[in-house]
Amino acid sequence: MNILVLNCGSSSVRFQIISTEPELFDADGDKCLVRGYLERIGSQAIITFNIQDKPKLKMAAPLRDHKAALDYILRWLVSPEAEIEAISSLSEIHAVGHRVVHGGEKFKKAVLIDKAVIEQIQDTIDLAPLHNPANLKGILAARELLGHGVPQVAVFDTAFHTTMPETAYLYAIPYQLYRRHGLRRYGFHGTSHRYVAYKYRKMLKLPPGKMNIITLHLGNGCSACAIKAGKSIDTSMGLTPLEGLVMGTRAGDVDPSLIEFLHNKEGLTVSEIDTLLNKQSGLLGISGLTHDMRDLLAEDRENNDRRAHLAIEIFCLRVRKYIGAYLAEMAGADAVIFTGGIGENAPEVRERILKGLEYFGLKIDKAKNEAMINGATGLISTDDSALKAFVIITNEELLIARDTLRTIRGLSPKFMA
Repeated sequence: MNILVLNCGSSSVRFQIISTEPELFDADGDKCLVRGYLERIGSQAIITFNIQDKPKLKMAAPLRDHKAALDYILRWLVSPEAEIEAISSLSEIHAVGHRVVHGGEKFKKAVLIDKAVIEQIQDTIDLAPLHNPANLKGILAARELLGHGVPQVAVFDTAFHTTMPETAYLYAIPYQLYRRHGLRRYGFHGTSHRYVAYKYRKMLKLPPGKMNIITLHLGNGCSACAIKAGKSIDTSMGLTPLEGLVMGTRAGDVDPSLIEFLHNKEGLTVSEIDTLLNKQSGLLGISGLTHDMRDLLAEDRENNDRRAHLAIEIFCLRVRKYIGAYLAEMAGADAVIFTGGIGENAPEVRERILKGLEYFGLKIDKAKNEAMINGATGLISTDDSALKAFVIITNEELLIARDTLRTIRGLSPKFMA
């Protein structure tokens, strides 16, 4: 089955077409036929297409909205210049899987999209005003352009974390606010945390009930997750993706009284403060240079830039604090797993994060750690470490495609990826 996977942002669309069948899962025999990224939708969009191992194609086109962007993608997919294996007409796109950021308390697994599901996703917009509207635009555009005969599935970032207990997801605010508005920790990056947990279990040939790990999705957005007996029991992101770790442009954990202080002292509105915390803080805010960890590492290494160094150290300390908290909450763990753009490709950051965890029996193997880049997966701690550390490459799009297939065919997800 050829599944179009869509990840729609406010002014962007990421997509892949993945060919998959259940019998391919265990051997990772699924195939990505094509992938692409469209950004700056609403003006002159920048478009990148990549067909398997062929050179990337880059172009530009005026695209006014998500429907126009998806229409452009679909027309290109079946055009003579594309020549994509197994895709000669739109009839060979058999289903669409959508990444939906927030599923609230309603959606605990992937669901087939119908009118009722669309209405329920709309009901969660208050919880994810920056994300769910864009996800809905992608859903509505795909239904209109491909027709209702092509099944579509919503896969929720929050679904994996619905196993958290009340003690982990409730905030210590008046309980009626939770009952009235659903104010609680939901967590995000669930598809990534679930995928790398599956890959870890598969690597070590473990049954689900024996999997006690801490997963770290470190990219421009960052989150930590405590997984006990194969289930998420706590995670760092909260009601929104702002809570928790220091990120590229997000502040992570701050004292909420900072909002009133900034309003009184700087004259900022609540909306302006929200923008400051989400888009002007984190690595960018501390360094004053960039949100890109690669550039900050270069500045620290080559120019001894004090604020670049400070941003990296604060980033690493916050991750290390969450690891320590989760080790206490879980009464120990078997492994710490790094994934995401930074987690997969920044050995120096991984080493700084793990420094000091020798107390818990984790000793980093410097050679293994430095070799674990550019798509490599494996152990980065010493063989005799009581607490292991791994790098595992995430693949959220693949998991969305598999969940889409399972949902359409009524297969149980269990602990599969």
